[in-house]
Amino acid sequence: MAAADYLPAMPVMLRDAGAFLARELAPFPGRLNVMLRCMLTSAIVIVVSMALEVPSLALSLLVVFYVTQANVVVTRLVGLMFIIGSTLGIGLSILLLKFTFDYPLVRIVVASLLFFGSVYLLRVLKIGVVFFIVAIVIIYVQSFVDQTDQADLLIRTVLWVWVAVNYPIALTLVVNTLLLPAEPQLQLKAEIHRQLTVLQARLTQLIDGGTNAAPITLAEVQQGALTLQKLLRFTTMRDAHYREHQALQLACIATVSRLYRGASELPVSGPGPSAAQAMLRELRANCTALDEAVMSGEPYRYVRTATPEERAAADTFPAAAELQRALHAFADLVASGAAPGAAPDKPPASEPMVVPDAWTNPAYLRFSLKTLLAVLVCYVFYNAVDWQGIHTIMLTCLIVALPSLGASMQRALLRVAGAATGSALALFMVVFVIPHLDDIVGLLLMSLPVIALGAWLAAGSERIAYAGIQVVFTFSLALLEQFSPTTNLTEIRDRMVGILLGVGVATFVQMSFWREGEGDVLRQKLATMLRAIAAQLPAPRQGVEIPDQLPAAQRQLQAWAALADCEATLSRVALEPSWQEGEQAQLTLRAQTVLAQGREIMLAGNALSSTLAAQAGSASPQIDHAARAAQDQACAEINRYADDLAANPPVAHAPRRVDIAAQPAETADMPLIAAAQDLARQVAGLPDWRLEAPVTASSSEAVQT
Repeated sequence: MAAADYLPAMPVMLRDAGAFLARELAPFPGRLNVMLRCMLTSAIVIVVSMALEVPSLALSLLVVFYVTQANVVVTRLVGLMFIIGSTLGIGLSILLLKFTFDYPLVRIVVASLLFFGSVYLLRVLKIGVVFFIVAIVIIYVQSFVDQTDQADLLIRTVLWVWVAVNYPIALTLVVNTLLLPAEPQLQLKAEIHRQLTVLQARLTQLIDGGTNAAPITLAEVQQGALTLQKLLRFTTMRDAHYREHQALQLACIATVSRLYRGASELPVSGPGPSAAQAMLRELRANCTALDEAVMSGEPYRYVRTATPEERAAADTFPAAAELQRALHAFADLVASGAAPGAAPDKPPASEPMVVPDAWTNPAYLRFSLKTLLAVLVCYVFYNAVDWQGIHTIMLTCLIVALPSLGASMQRALLRVAGAATGSALALFMVVFVIPHLDDIVGLLLMSLPVIALGAWLAAGSERIAYAGIQVVFTFSLALLEQFSPTTNLTEIRDRMVGILLGVGVATFVQMSFWREGEGDVLRQKLATMLRAIAAQLPAPRQGVEIPDQLPAAQRQLQAWAALADCEATLSRVALEPSWQEGEQAQLTLRAQTVLAQGREIMLAGNALSSTLAAQAGSASPQIDHAARAAQDQACAEINRYADDLAANPPVAHAPRRVDIAAQPAETADMPLIAAAQDLARQVAGLPDWRLEAPVTASSSEAVQT
């Protein structure tokens, strides 16, 4: 394609890039707290290392960023893993040097075996991060051996590495526990409060007839549900009370997610009739009562302020009726003292420490061999050219080594982008700032803005988080490794060269041997997501009493989690380098379409279920039966499509359009007919996945992940 052909697409690409950065850099609850914790701990580490002349300050700052997590539970867990891994790695390295210092070939062979075993355990163990640290330390120490022939100096250097890694961990734990604690219990309550506050604002808008409340997008509903799930998991790890009542707490976040979803479906304009307004006021009062109950830890009770006639008037708004059912269901659950379908005293099944196929799946062995091959190639090149400044070439091969090629490319791009930004900032400081520095205050004033930028990035999503760590690490490698001002620009150049060469070698090796793409894995995850969505579609028949719908709300949480997992996998698949670009583009487009349609099917299914519940008894029996039949057929079509999509090769064809039976309908039946037709239209929008089928966009725009 000629260069001129790209010109019309440039504004679109720039707009998309700008939208991506705006979305990823936007503040969210807890992000500022993470940045402040990183800044405070880094400032203390800089002062201590400079005052006591502790070497490897860049490594200390790197550890601070790795250990500082969203809340104190994860911070302590990661800190413990780093202490164990660094101690084990240093111990193995000292033993290795003790017996093989005078035998370089034996040292390299044994180090390679230890590295291979560590990378293998990284893949198969739940605590694989421990062996990631072991592998890094083992390969990092090999670069020290080539810089000196004095054994005692080498051992001292290795022991200082242990100090440089572990004392920042202790400082990080102190800061996160005592000074700026981020307790998951408080974070969970804050997120529940935020979502209920948004719902109250939407109800106030309907009651008062205003238009100021911002609409809630489906993406926000998904993110809110996933955030509640994640925070509840951390909270149960932290608090025994939450562990004892985990089933009830799960029902609480399922109810809040259900309410938040209902808020997204509320109409923009006010209801008009005073009776409906009275019911909406009751809903608002109960949302406030639920918020207060969660904040105080008291049991929630439904507050009735509207008359039965006023409460029935709210059925003209299916979303409002859905809110009412959600609040009633949770109040009944709290009154009964037990959660549906789960025993409160039964602990959840924990993940196994070792993956089930650890000793039978050859992928783990191949991954370890590929990573070792890339590291050895870089080690030979590093020693052959005698270029000490590019020792990061070996570390890069391990850092970008992830289970799939797409994940590796994502990590490589973030490493290069972060390193380039950190190098540019270091170059600016060397030229314009360092000549004017003469004390530790000036050093902090120069370093903390860069650390703040890196911390803000690192606190974001996985799409940019690693770039923030690299910004700080590359900047500190260039400027903070010496105990005096530096003006050596070659350090900046050498770090970038080492990173670029390491990325190139690692990518070439992973593409050339036993490629681990996630295309097939993505199809399986998409099929699982569609089955989870289909499980929510069937509605109870007329006359069948359902005590509550909390299990359905919990199933929807699982569907949101499956959808988010598919999005993350697709973002990695889209980055996989391939010699067959056409097939890669088809896979990406079809997967994007399935994800977009999955969201729309969930929305349409919820709308139809709410309409059926709201018009129960008022709709004509023929229309009610036809709508439920269409719902069941849509469920069957989605399950059939998911099974065909999971086949290898995929044989999923576009589902047939399921139309509600054509027959005379009253005006009151029109909302039910429209909801059923919308569900049928969204199901029919799933793309044809057969190999010979042309790739076309669906009726819904595929959302870029």
